[in-house]
This record gives sequence, structure tokens and C-alpha cells, in this order.
Amino acid sequence: MALDLDRVRQIAERVAGSNGLEVVEVEVSGAGKHRALRVFIDRPGAAPAANRPDGVTHEDCSKFSREFGTIVDVEDAVPGGSYVLEVSSPGLDRKLTKASDFERFRGQRVKLMTREPVNGNRHFEGKLESFENGKLLLDLSAARKKKMRPKEGDAAKVEIEFKNVEKANLVPEI
Repeated sequence: MALDLDRVRQIAERVAGSNGLEVVEVEVSGAGKHRALRVFIDRPGAAPAANRPDGVTHEDCSKFSREFGTIVDVEDAVPGGSYVLEVSSPGLDRKLTKASDFERFRGQRVKLMTREPVNGNRHFEGKLESFENGKLLLDLSAARKKKMRPKEGDAAKVEIEFKNVEKANLVPEI
């Protein structure tokens, strides 16, 4: 029986929801006795700052791990023997995957890669100014790395279709 990641995610979301948390990502890596099931959780509405008092805590991760691990084992949702369960926060450089992530983190610095080039580039970094009607507006002048900032004469802002985003992460403000 193969691992049904959608089923595992549904269990994770059920447990997270009952604890006032959200599932950011579920992933499996490795094989055999070296398999790892990773679940990243967060508290909805938590600000992405290092000093956020309302983010996910160690206690949240511990409680989620106990409850989720028990259900997954009882329901045999991870067939095929042993695995290591890792539960953590998504971190300051969290992945942005859903439209709601881009809505939530407006005003934050992001780094992203597109599927198809936009203005001749696929890699962008800047402040996420807005996310409306399936389009992100990035202010490239806010990029931390000089090589990611627009060259003189280039537009300081770029509009990117959400469906064209291949990979995106927050850039921690340090």
C-alpha cells in the first residue's frame, strides 16, 4: 500500500484545526527505515517577525505531534514500517504556496521564481506590495541583494501572475 499524502494532510489539518493551528506543508523524504514525515504548522494570522508572541510554540508542536502521530499510526496512514515524525514551524523564510499566503504576507519581502520568464527574468526579490485578482505586485527596489534590484532604466515594480509562480519564500528581515 502506497503512502497517500492527501490523506495524511487531511489528518494533519483536522488535528491542527482542533488546536487553533494551520498546516503549512506536509512532506515525506527518504525511504525504508530512513523515512521522515515532516509537518510544518503555524498559528493563523501570526505576523512573520522574529519577536512574534502569537506564533507557533514548542508546546504547540509537541501537542500536535502526539495527537497527529497517534492518529496516523492507528489509521495506518503511513504504511510500510517505521518513519520519523518531525513537526515544526515553517520558519522565518517560510514557503508561500497558497493564494492566502500572498494575501497574508503583503508588505513583506519575498523571493520567488517563476515558471515562465517575466521581463526576461525568472528570479525576483522584493516587497510584496499587493496581491489582487491572481496577480502579485513586487517592488524590486526593496530587494536586499543589489544584484536583485532593478538596473537603472528598468521598472522598479513587476506584476506576476500567481499561476506563474513556481516557488516563493519570505525573506527574513534581519
